Amino acid sequence: MTTAQTQELDVQPTPLALLLLGREADPTSERGVDCPGDLPSPSDPDLVARARAAKEKLGDKVFVLGHHYQRDEVIQFADVTGDSFKLARDAAARPEAEYIVFCGVHFMAESADILTSDEQKVVLPDLAAGCSMADMATAEQVAECWDVLTEAGIAEQVVPVSYMNSSADIKAFTGKHGGTICTSSNAERALDWAFEQGEKVLFLPDQHLGRNTAVRDIGMSLEDCVVYNPHRPNGGLTAEELRGAKMILWRGHCSVHGRFSLDSVNDVRERIPGVNVLVHPECKHEVVAAADHVGSTEYIIKTLEAAPAGSKWAIGTELNLVRRLANRFAAEDKEVVFLDKTVCFCSTMNRIDLPHLVWALESLAEGTLVNRIEVDKETEAFAKLALERMLALP
Repeated sequence: MTTAQTQELDVQPTPLALLLLGREADPTSERGVDCPGDLPSPSDPDLVARARAAKEKLGDKVFVLGHHYQRDEVIQFADVTGDSFKLARDAAARPEAEYIVFCGVHFMAESADILTSDEQKVVLPDLAAGCSMADMATAEQVAECWDVLTEAGIAEQVVPVSYMNSSADIKAFTGKHGGTICTSSNAERALDWAFEQGEKVLFLPDQHLGRNTAVRDIGMSLEDCVVYNPHRPNGGLTAEELRGAKMILWRGHCSVHGRFSLDSVNDVRERIPGVNVLVHPECKHEVVAAADHVGSTEYIIKTLEAAPAGSKWAIGTELNLVRRLANRFAAEDKEVVFLDKTVCFCSTMNRIDLPHLVWALESLAEGTLVNRIEVDKETEAFAKLALERMLALP
């Protein structure tokens, strides 16, 4: 829709809509700001050749990381692929690489900067590539939450556990307050550790992963969980509710995984008899409860790799990955479909496209450092402390 059309309809595009269209910046959010410079045209027929030439010119000076949810046009240039934490560790294991080009989103690049050396420079091809979930918990909101817990007399009993999908500021808060980071693969271990340290957990920022891990994996009840809403006074909770809870879940979610519903599960079972439903633990609790298999992105891939020929799978995760898996396993006579009928990509992850990657690589090849992601030293120190606690989990 053009600006003229929106004016005719008396409709004003929201700041978020403009941001997703690449026409505005949001310097206060985890997404950062949009990238400077002139991008190559998406219709340029030489984009692939240009990316390849720039990468070859840089040689061992550059290491390109590609998250599983990235477009195929970008993934083809990745030296390694994986989830966010695996990629950050891969970057740290390549100290000879001067430039780490992270094809992912903002919080992932921050994690890479935290784990790599000071000599390495982390580049995000589009600074507006962010994570809506990470944006749902700001440092100011979490500090206010801690004040609420203090006023309720329970802060000393609470151990923060923050999902990897959070900003460096939230990771630093977690480290400063004796907590740990978790991934979707080790969330159960992180919660077991946290409950050895204290009586309650503040789980940030994804309520669904926190709830699913607490109830499905460690045997709590839904009544043990309350949801803290940062947009309501005292989180929308009474002091008594906070004192009675074991899991204080931040009101955040993944915009992609949160769209899957129980109706999606029931519908796919009706359409495809014998289908196996495999979902990510960021999905809603009722979806996870109705699924046959639940696990991280890496778990999803390994499950399909081990599946027998002729099996049928409905996958509840980001569409770029599902489509890639469907193509990969079709040759093995495994049917892989998207759990929902409606197509849904991660809009911010998809901001990293071939023109942005070409622009970043060519700039680096010409000696111009662009879109560097750099976490300040104090934040880095506390965030690294939280990450190190995770790495020390049994």
